[in-house]
Amino acid sequence: MKYLIIYAHPNPKSFNHAILETITGELKKKKKEFKVRDLYKIGFDPVLSSGDLLAIQNGAVPKDIKKEQDYISKADILIIVFPIWWSSMPAMLKGYIDRVFSLGFAYDITEDAVIGLLKGKEVFLVSTTGASKQDNESMGAFKMMNMSMDMAIFQFSGMKVIGHKYFSAVPYVSQQDRKKMLKELRVLVKEKLL
Repeated sequence: MKYLIIYAHPNPKSFNHAILETITGELKKKKKEFKVRDLYKIGFDPVLSSGDLLAIQNGAVPKDIKKEQDYISKADILIIVFPIWWSSMPAMLKGYIDRVFSLGFAYDITEDAVIGLLKGKEVFLVSTTGASKQDNESMGAFKMMNMSMDMAIFQFSGMKVIGHKYFSAVPYVSQQDRKKMLKELRVLVKEKLL
């Protein structure tokens, strides 16, 4: 089983980074093969340009996009770690998806249907929110985010979503609460990913 972790947070001292370290720690303990793509650290360009579109349409995928597609192709399970900003993923991650999950790689369009091309792959998402769990639930935010991200991106691409864990009110909880969240994450990793 090969894992690809796509990580999208600009602060290496963030709770998202603690999530990344927790996941990689569990994978290392079990001697699992994994790669981490820290989008900010590698300086990934999230802007889908007209040149990118033209190149992809002509079957000449730009080198930086092809590199990320190769990482995804080799992985059995994607783990995506990111904060929720304005009820969605950061622009860096959205741009990654815009550029990398392209027509001909993540999906194809036939006369009859749209076909997800990443069948056989699984994805597990971990997100932090500033809003409380109660606020997210009462506004329907979790349901909306699951539809716009989990279903409209990953299921659309043929992948099986094996979970999306939200850790709520992260900036406002105690350090002890954050430790409990990481403990819960370790259990989830063992149950869903190993």
